[in-house]
Amino acid sequence: MASKSIALHGAGGGGSGGAPPPNLTRAALELYEAKPVASGSEPGAPIDRIPFQFNPKELSISKSASWARSNARDAKAAGTPQFNGADPCKMTFELFFDATETMDGSVVARVEQLFACCVPTDDSLGKKKSLPPLVVLHWGDVKSFAGFVTSVQAKYTLFTGKGTPIRATCNLSLEEMPGDPLKQNPTSGSLTLTSVRTVVAGDSLASIAYREYGDPGMWRPLALFNGIDDPLRLRLGSSVLLPVVDDLMAGV
Repeated sequence: MASKSIALHGAGGGGSGGAPPPNLTRAALELYEAKPVASGSEPGAPIDRIPFQFNPKELSISKSASWARSNARDAKAAGTPQFNGADPCKMTFELFFDATETMDGSVVARVEQLFACCVPTDDSLGKKKSLPPLVVLHWGDVKSFAGFVTSVQAKYTLFTGKGTPIRATCNLSLEEMPGDPLKQNPTSGSLTLTSVRTVVAGDSLASIAYREYGDPGMWRPLALFNGIDDPLRLRLGSSVLLPVVDDLMAGV
């Protein structure tokens, strides 16, 4: 299984619900009706939006493939593996909600929104389809695959004197929903998540390209994708978007 934990620039927040720092883009979960297609479903009409009070510190993405190994005639040698298909992408992340400034029930309302992602929508029940909403993570120009929530774990950690929860930590697990393969465009940005790297001392576009793609020569399309005019002078603390190869080469 391939697994990746992506540390994202500008993520996280303080312990209270103050105003966001200037120029900080807040992530959000966009919820859509699941529109059935031949091999699964795709996003239909938008039905809800769950804004992040604080951006997640990291996103963990995993994908695995299924392989079958035939019996080899030579007992000392392993059989040749045969590719049987790829499993859907999975993503996990943590959400933090805090209402210590307002002391209201907003934290409970957000948690209930998350739990609602695990049950069929009213529209699907009316059509006797029983489909949960499709969820897409939006963060500025970054958009994840369309998936369904497989697990929500919420832990309330602070309460008012009357027992109202005003702080919660939630862990979400999403799984990619197969869509119509005839309509999937790998350069559309809707099926994959672009990772982000924060530039540290010693980084260059060539070294970043080598770590991400195994080819330092990919620095040229990486510079074009990010609109970097001077690849030799990367500003410390700046962010470099790292799309999948298909997205990266689409603009070359």
